[in-house]
Amino acid sequence: MEILDLEKENQRLRDEIEHLKRLLDDANVQLQQLKNAESEPVTNSDELHSRRFKMVTVMYANIVGFEHLENVENAPDLVDELDGIWFDIDKIVEKYNIRKVKSIGDSYMCAGGIPEKNCTNPIEMILAAMEIVRYMQNKNNIWNIRLGIHTGPVAATISGKKNKRYSLKGDAANIACRIESCSKAGKIMISEMTYGFLRDMFSCKLVGALPVKYTGVVNMYEVTGFAQKYTDDVKLQLPNHKFFVRLARVRFPDLEEYVLNRLETELPPFVHYHNVKHTMDVLVGVEVIATAENVNDDEDMLLLRTAALLHDMGHIVQAKNHENISCEFAREILPRYQYSQEQIEKVCTLIMATQLPPNPKTLLECIMCDADLDYLGRSDFIPVSDTLYDELHSQNIVSDKNTWNKQQIKFISGHTYFTNFAKNNREVNKQKQIKRLQNLIK
Repeated sequence: MEILDLEKENQRLRDEIEHLKRLLDDANVQLQQLKNAESEPVTNSDELHSRRFKMVTVMYANIVGFEHLENVENAPDLVDELDGIWFDIDKIVEKYNIRKVKSIGDSYMCAGGIPEKNCTNPIEMILAAMEIVRYMQNKNNIWNIRLGIHTGPVAATISGKKNKRYSLKGDAANIACRIESCSKAGKIMISEMTYGFLRDMFSCKLVGALPVKYTGVVNMYEVTGFAQKYTDDVKLQLPNHKFFVRLARVRFPDLEEYVLNRLETELPPFVHYHNVKHTMDVLVGVEVIATAENVNDDEDMLLLRTAALLHDMGHIVQAKNHENISCEFAREILPRYQYSQEQIEKVCTLIMATQLPPNPKTLLECIMCDADLDYLGRSDFIPVSDTLYDELHSQNIVSDKNTWNKQQIKFISGHTYFTNFAKNNREVNKQKQIKRLQNLIK
């Protein structure tokens, strides 16, 4: 009797496995359709729009392990576990600002750099991939994962209002799929294009070339970990502080674009001096002066550039106490760009150092002050000064040009540069400006 029961149970398991295999075959057919299909039809045209992105990183992932189901007793339970795996992977990619595109059966597709473009999506995709591989290794069962990653242009169709859905077309999606099919379980395989964006931050090795229709040969690399200087533990392969500073510097152009766009669109029309041009002027100034003053620390340079970018953002609200308002903007905006609270407070300290009269206490504060008033000792002092007059005159703060020139003489005469660079390169010309202003006074 026991033998008959065992045979029935074995037959039931064989039938269950056959059923699972048919489901897998159906899922693979759907996946192939996903790879080759046009955008999904959407009934409400108001909820669909297409955009082209120049730099998107696409990852194809495929769960492996179905071939071992016949040899395990809890095959149905393991198949049910797949839903939980995809759910956990969803959370991982979301943490790195990556959008899930679709999952079908044992396959998964996601993309970084949509719907908002960013400079860091190749790096963030690798960070997500490394975490996914660790997660699968810790599952300690039959499941593993293959990953293929490629960076390039895509056309994205975005549908839905609350729950957005994405459909991708283009070489980036197709090449990522091809790389995944050539990958090995537990390995992170990337294209030559993705490698170009992260080769200084990660350790990679060339593993071969992949022929791609209409594209030619695409070299493939395996990501084996972080570059040596960006991890303090080669075995655990966890990023160190230097890595995140470097990542923040790569991300800085995204922050810069965001802030400059807001200044361009939100500053009052009478702000003729404290505008985008002045912000860019100070941004360049801190880099020039910091380099001359031998500021070699990557984080110090990042904090200086960030403070320069944000230091006059408060003028969007008002001129009075605009430094404090700029700090409020910094505390609101910078967490979105992964700045730590300690870094944000340092940025705010640098912003507050530009308050008049300046009283800097550190080298970085001295650099900020000198960059902010760099124009006082430049040959373009008069035209720059005229824009400041226009701004103040529009607000009835200064009555006429003659009064303004007298105020300028008084201000420049009492002003002091703090860095060696400014003293050597701006002080002499600043004294010439006083004589030029004296000749303008009626």
